[in-house]
Amino acid sequence: MIQDYFALSFKNLKHRGIRSWLTLLGIFIGIMAVVSLISLGNGLKLGVMSQFGISSTEVISVQAGGLNSYGPPGSGVVNALTEEDAEAVGKLSSVERAVARYLSSGKLEFNDRVNFGFAVSVPDGEDRKFFYETLDADAEVGRLLEDGDLHKVVLGHNFYSDSAGFDKEIVPGKTILLQDKEFEVIGITEKKGSFILDNVVYVNNEPLKDLMDIGNEVDLIVVKVKNKDLIDKAKRDIEKLLRKRRNVKEGEEDFEVSTPESSLETVNSILGGIQAFIIVIASMSILVGSLGIVNTMTTSVLERRKDIGIMKAIGARNQDIFYNFFVEAGLMGLIGGIFGVVFGVLIGYFGTVGINSFIGASIKPEIDFIFIALVLMSSFLIGSVTGITPAMNAAQQNPVEALRG
Repeated sequence: MIQDYFALSFKNLKHRGIRSWLTLLGIFIGIMAVVSLISLGNGLKLGVMSQFGISSTEVISVQAGGLNSYGPPGSGVVNALTEEDAEAVGKLSSVERAVARYLSSGKLEFNDRVNFGFAVSVPDGEDRKFFYETLDADAEVGRLLEDGDLHKVVLGHNFYSDSAGFDKEIVPGKTILLQDKEFEVIGITEKKGSFILDNVVYVNNEPLKDLMDIGNEVDLIVVKVKNKDLIDKAKRDIEKLLRKRRNVKEGEEDFEVSTPESSLETVNSILGGIQAFIIVIASMSILVGSLGIVNTMTTSVLERRKDIGIMKAIGARNQDIFYNFFVEAGLMGLIGGIFGVVFGVLIGYFGTVGINSFIGASIKPEIDFIFIALVLMSSFLIGSVTGITPAMNAAQQNPVEALRG
């Protein structure tokens, strides 16, 4: 029985021609906007999250606050962190280790071309292993730095893929000039999909400190907590310790203590707000399309009064008439939804590819089939619900008056 309703409804939609397609346009635009913009939002969220480059949930980062200007984290601050601060943090009961990190901007020369970027320090001993684990670092070609590598560097993946502006790939065995001093390239890291990590120069602690004339000031303290359940306690302990060491009151801290979760929560909150705004705007298009269905179905009832009268005269019940118009309205919403989903998925897919290219991420575009199924179901329900009133009007037609037209 239900198949008959769909077959008859589809026949009626074809018969009305251009009017049906114009009515579908509003639903099509609304569904396309919802699907494409949510897909783009999800792609942007994954792309941004990939830039953090931290694989462990047990890691806390500490950096000084103040005038960060446009340099790396902790640079240009009023009151910098020190190596003594890192040692003190490492002695807290909730902390397993605290590693001082140095990040310096500098001049890199290769192939007679000069570029500027960031050099990142790699600690010695057991701290080196922790550093590599935290960044999930591995070499795609060559090897990573080891203790005792004095005039050697490891480069981010973009130097190898010729994306760093030197018009030539840099491979292990080549020599580069860092701050006008020669360093041998011994390895290239695997692609991380992060415009930060894929573009840095890794140098061992002491060579970098000598090269950049760094004293005991540190740009970043990376802290490993003994247990992930202690991360909130460790964060409070670090804040309390540094307030005391830097002689500042609570609420007036000149430093920042952040966890991966808190950073991602901020990003997700911002992007979630953007997505909510997008959905509201797209829903307005769906509302306009719904009103178009109401108008079209109401007009259809008036045009088909004689057909309704004939159907009732040969035995059609009120519910048969109702279901016929109800399904027809739902089918209009469904067809508009199908076209909207197809174009929305295409826009979202290629848009995500563009976002990846722009921010240097490597997130693969994904199609959420569950979300698509829900959208199609919703588009059918939207059409059906907006067609209830016209369908009820059709069902309540008096057969005698309907035949008189």
